[in-house]
Amino acid sequence: MSTQRLLQALEQQIATLASEVQPRSDEAIPQARFDATLFSNHGTRLRDYLAEVRKNFAQLQNAVKDNRTAHVAFLAEKLIAQITALQREIATLGIRRENQSKEGVAVDLYHKLAEHQDYERRLIAMIEDRENLLGQQTTFAAQKKLQQELAALEGRLMRCRQALARIERNIERKENGF
Repeated sequence: MSTQRLLQALEQQIATLASEVQPRSDEAIPQARFDATLFSNHGTRLRDYLAEVRKNFAQLQNAVKDNRTAHVAFLAEKLIAQITALQREIATLGIRRENQSKEGVAVDLYHKLAEHQDYERRLIAMIEDRENLLGQQTTFAAQKKLQQELAALEGRLMRCRQALARIERNIERKENGF
């Protein structure tokens, strides 16, 4: 296959890659996805990496014109590796987003669990406080009022523990992949 045909094939691959990147070109990727030896660019947008691929293709065309064979071989190999890496990244974006959203749900569940455990601790402290006050009351009206508060607090504690059990079941389901 002639050099011109190879350049045309690479140009076609880059055009196809550009059409795949286009809908996602402005999406920032949360962290570097590529090895530093593969891309000199450390941007967070796919369009930045596509621009580097295009720049390297232009350098490859110039190296072919200048008949620098070693440089042509190096650039062609690097360009193919970059194209392959970008295609792989685009193919796995959906899966990666799905996994990140699952991680986000798990983090939210653990946050909810911690909040509810704090609510439970505070409700228990309030119940103990009211029980101590109940023993110190001498009037029937004050005792009745504290007993009503205790009943309300115990109801809240029961609902809090039910919520805790639900959250723990959800965490267990997420950890088991359900």
